[in-house]
Amino acid sequence: MNIGIGAKAKTGVVGLDDILVGGLSRGHVFLLEGNPGAGKTTIALQFLIEGAKLEERCLYITLSETESELRSGAASHNLELHEHIEIFELVPPESLLDAQQQQSLLYSSDLELGETTKLIFEAVERIKPSRVVLDSLSEIRLLAQSSLRYRRQILALKHYFARLDATVLLLDDMTTDVNDKTVHSVVHGVINLEEIAPTYGSERRRMRVVKYRGQSYRGGYHDFKIETGGVVVFPRLIAGEHRTAFSRAPVSSGIAEIDELLGGGIERGSSTLVIGPAGTGKSTFVMQFMAAAVRRGEKAAVFVFDEELGLLFSRMKAMGIDLEELQASGGLHIEQLDAAELSPGEFAHRVRARVDSAGAKTVLIDSINGYQASMPDEHALILHMHELLQYLNRQGANTYLTVAQHGLVGDMKSPVDVTYLADTVVLLRYFEATGQVRRAVSIIKKRTGFHEDTIREYRISNQGLSLGAPLSGFQGVLRGVPNFVGGAQPLMMAGGKVNS
Repeated sequence: MNIGIGAKAKTGVVGLDDILVGGLSRGHVFLLEGNPGAGKTTIALQFLIEGAKLEERCLYITLSETESELRSGAASHNLELHEHIEIFELVPPESLLDAQQQQSLLYSSDLELGETTKLIFEAVERIKPSRVVLDSLSEIRLLAQSSLRYRRQILALKHYFARLDATVLLLDDMTTDVNDKTVHSVVHGVINLEEIAPTYGSERRRMRVVKYRGQSYRGGYHDFKIETGGVVVFPRLIAGEHRTAFSRAPVSSGIAEIDELLGGGIERGSSTLVIGPAGTGKSTFVMQFMAAAVRRGEKAAVFVFDEELGLLFSRMKAMGIDLEELQASGGLHIEQLDAAELSPGEFAHRVRARVDSAGAKTVLIDSINGYQASMPDEHALILHMHELLQYLNRQGANTYLTVAQHGLVGDMKSPVDVTYLADTVVLLRYFEATGQVRRAVSIIKKRTGFHEDTIREYRISNQGLSLGAPLSGFQGVLRGVPNFVGGAQPLMMAGGKVNS
């Protein structure tokens, strides 16, 4: 097949070509390394299948797995090995097989390195492939027995494949010597796969391009997962690459008193953090903005970490917000996420998909506490959240975040401080007055303009969320235990109205 000059060999792995800025440079040798189970074989099969779609001749040379194992693994991912893909299972001659063990694979005691190389070259000469996968280098390293001989063998393979103008993927399961970087210095590029087992939840996988000669690439770690259909990579989000022109007009909550408290509403393309102890109504507060967005004819996306959706639907419907109806109308996308099964990269990818593809302009993440559970450490949470919020802001989307503080009253602490990232911070508190536990709301930060510096009481009832007039008789709000020392006249009654 005629390949254009400068064209790259696409890997066929969703997201990986983005990281590699188009794919693998043709005519070069690349190393794909990772511990057993990291996903090397699956990526290699996708690489060959992508070549077969372009009618390129492809060769899979296996020293560690049988052909039946490879085909079975491909079938488990619904991957079809095209007729252009040939699997060459390198086995020792029958005279070298141990009759007692009945081995059918290559072992260092069975076959010398020279004969192994000869068999590889014969297969390549016969098939003349454009793409080659060699699985794996561990067997060749064992046959070589010394670092010098191993390096010479890799160099010989590199120069041989270069003459054929083939794009080669060498797989290394890192089971012999993890500190041996011989191949790193010889190959054109190196992709490292990692599998991390958290204390709780499913394993996390991530990859990093360690080296790529003469080519820019997206650096750092990128989360990926293995699912039916193959490997899917979630490139690390870089907010600076995404900008969209939009008007920073104020957005209404649909409740006049909330808009007054916010100085006219929330500006388009900004982030709002609603923070307070459990039970103060953080989810209810931000759902007002979701419902208002859908009523304006916009798309909204809600990502729920903490609450079961059935309970959320029932609870919000009792307050006058029918989330199921909004979802059925196509205006609201709501998704329940399991932090134990989700990597931060995949979560960012899901949010981007709703904004880029579905056109969502209002996004809710409820809550950061659940989001934190999917992070390896707190420092990474801040970095991920910073990029995600910057990206959403530059797309003209309004983002709403909730954080549950530890404790109900007294000295309350947040599990992670993201207040400096948010453009607007809404503080919810309990307070006691006239023998009742009540709720108060105040705006403690708004970058985008004026806001009330007052405190308002609010109530949650079957009529929804309602706010009272500004209250002036508070003490100790910033200590976490507001104490109302004013008269009872401005307080709200059970129906949501203010005493007269």
